[in-house]
Amino acid sequence: MAQSPRPARGQNCGRLVADGESGNPSMRCLLVVASLLLGSAWSSMAAEVTVHLSDGQGHAVNDAVVMLTTDAAPATAPVPERPVTHIIDQRNETFIPYVQVLRPGDKVVFRNSDTTRHHVYSFAAIRTFEFVLRPGESSPELSMDKTGIAAVGCNIHDHMIAYLFVSAVPATTMSSHGGDAMLSHLAPGHYTAHVWHPQLHPGHPEPIQKVTIASDADVLHLAFTLSLMPDPRMSMDREHLDY
Repeated sequence: MAQSPRPARGQNCGRLVADGESGNPSMRCLLVVASLLLGSAWSSMAAEVTVHLSDGQGHAVNDAVVMLTTDAAPATAPVPERPVTHIIDQRNETFIPYVQVLRPGDKVVFRNSDTTRHHVYSFAAIRTFEFVLRPGESSPELSMDKTGIAAVGCNIHDHMIAYLFVSAVPATTMSSHGGDAMLSHLAPGHYTAHVWHPQLHPGHPEPIQKVTIASDADVLHLAFTLSLMPDPRMSMDREHLDY
């Protein structure tokens, strides 16, 4: 009886091993199976929390930061994410975006797409800086290594303001133009949902809600009604530049 052809090197475990690789085929198979199981476990951890944010008039609130924190210590330290460089554009004498969420170690570049000069600055405790940017110029990369909030202004155009929100909380996102935010791939446990927006009244209690995720299949819905001050981009709010 003719023997079945043996798989050539590189055909073990569904051809997942490249030609020319050395090593124990059994070990390679075990590693492939383990990676598939880990991927399956990650995809099964699908609990979600959706959040809708509105103001007192029922209008959707965008540019709100939503975080989900837990008191339980993680079993393992989170793997640091690869730093990302974010562009803060200046167009029509407006910072775009208004609010930018960053992770510690992320970088930011300020780009002047206007036809006028801008003097970008911040006095924030987490990072102070200033750049004079002529039309078409961009600032050097600025590393944001500390967590916290930095209000950014323009020393030439007082109505220009933006906020850099640096968070180490893994479950952090922002609300869209429809006022909706979603946090996914959440493990069961007890959490607190926190909301921050640059137009919240100073000194007022932080908007929070307690959240309990009972299983990986949970899909929970939260709603926040926020009392907001007028948009500071309409008239400069220097009080908020001390972040």
